[in-house]
Amino acid sequence: MRKVLLIGASSAMAKATAELLNAQGVYVIGISRKEDQGYCNEWHQVESYAKSNLPVFSDPIDGLVYFPGSINLKPFHRITEDDFQQDLTINTWGFVHSAQQYYSNLKQGDHPSIVAFSTVAVSTGMPFHSSVALSKGALEGVARALAAEWAPTIRVNVIAPSLTDTPLAEKLLSSEEKRTAAASRNPLKKVGLPSELADAVTFLLNPSSAWITGHILPVDGGMGALRMM
Repeated sequence: MRKVLLIGASSAMAKATAELLNAQGVYVIGISRKEDQGYCNEWHQVESYAKSNLPVFSDPIDGLVYFPGSINLKPFHRITEDDFQQDLTINTWGFVHSAQQYYSNLKQGDHPSIVAFSTVAVSTGMPFHSSVALSKGALEGVARALAAEWAPTIRVNVIAPSLTDTPLAEKLLSSEEKRTAAASRNPLKKVGLPSELADAVTFLLNPSSAWITGHILPVDGGMGALRMM
């Protein structure tokens, strides 16, 4: 049975991914700083941690997904050094610590794969996104470097979504007017769903994607590539 770690297991995308992996017969371990998750039947094992003290495992691991992220949207002149640092801590350093922590486990895995999350705002300039773009851009850079360094043993890829309907984006989708406006900006005229991101994650974790590494996969409704007339 393949074994996958989902870090940031309290997120809606992690729960949707766990459901898909569980249906595929994968042993799913959720790792989160929040203790009360209500994981139900999607999780075979749940571990909590404080700060960077991630749980230790001795067995091989076949997949690692890093879900934690932030949406800190402010005008550039109002962003403080602490704001930048907070986004870097969540979006970049957390991923680095996770990859370092479980490197030896992944080396022992069967077709091991790492998946992390960026944002369409890295490839497409957007107002008020400078802090998250900085931290997620750094994440993309280190992920590509790891893909090169750890090839051919461990694959590393990143998913870059646009706005997705999760609790993290609640403030941006808190009214029907905001939802309609957000959907209208997307070429496919919709806001993303956690299940759609979960489909992409499970694809990149599966050995059937064994010839894909070092890529930033846009799952964004065309937001980063299309300009509608």
